[in-house]
Amino acid sequence: MNLPNKLTVSRFFLTAIFMGAVFWRSPLNDTLALFLFSIASLTDYFDGKIARSRNLITNFGALMDPLADKILTCAAFVALVERGHLVNNETGVKVHAWMVIIIVSRELAITGLRLLAATKQLVLAAERYGKHKTISQMTAIIALLMLDACPEWGQWAQVALMPWLPWFSRIALWITVVLTFNSGVLYLWRNRELYLRDM
Repeated sequence: MNLPNKLTVSRFFLTAIFMGAVFWRSPLNDTLALFLFSIASLTDYFDGKIARSRNLITNFGALMDPLADKILTCAAFVALVERGHLVNNETGVKVHAWMVIIIVSRELAITGLRLLAATKQLVLAAERYGKHKTISQMTAIIALLMLDACPEWGQWAQVALMPWLPWFSRIALWITVVLTFNSGVLYLWRNRELYLRDM
C-alpha cells in the first residue's frame, strides 16, 4: 500500500477517534475533537497531493479517498446535530437535522452511483465541484468545532474569536448545504447514463 492510500485509510481511524472525543466529556474534549478533525482533513489534502506529484494514483485511492471524506464529514455533521442537545449553545449557530439529511443523502446517492459504476468496471473519480464541496464542509465543521472549543481556551478566545466566529460559522454552514446539494445534482446528471440505462 502506497503512502497516499495509507493516509486515506488513516482517515477512517481518525474519524472513529474523533467521534469518541466529541462525546467524551472532559475539560478539553472539544479542543481534542477539533484537533483530530483538523488532522484528518489534512490527510485528505496530502493524500491527493502526494498521489498526483508522485504518480501514485490508484483505483483504490480513487474510490476510497472520497469515501473516507464522506464518512468523516457525515459523522461530524451528525455529531454536531447531537451535540446541540448536549451543550448550551449560546452562539445561536445550530446545525439543523434537515441540513444533515441533505448532506448525508447526497453522499449516499453519490456512493451508490460509484458502486454502480464499479459493477461496470468503471471508476468515477471526484470532480472539481465535489472537491469544492468537501472543502466547504470541512471549513464549516472546523468553524463549528471552534465555537464549541472556545470556552476551553480562556478569555482571549472570547475576545478574539467570538465577535466574528458565530456569523462566519453560520455562513459557512449555509454555503455547505447549497454546494452539497448542487454538486450532488450536477454529479448525478452528468453520470445519468449509468443508471438510466438499467431502469
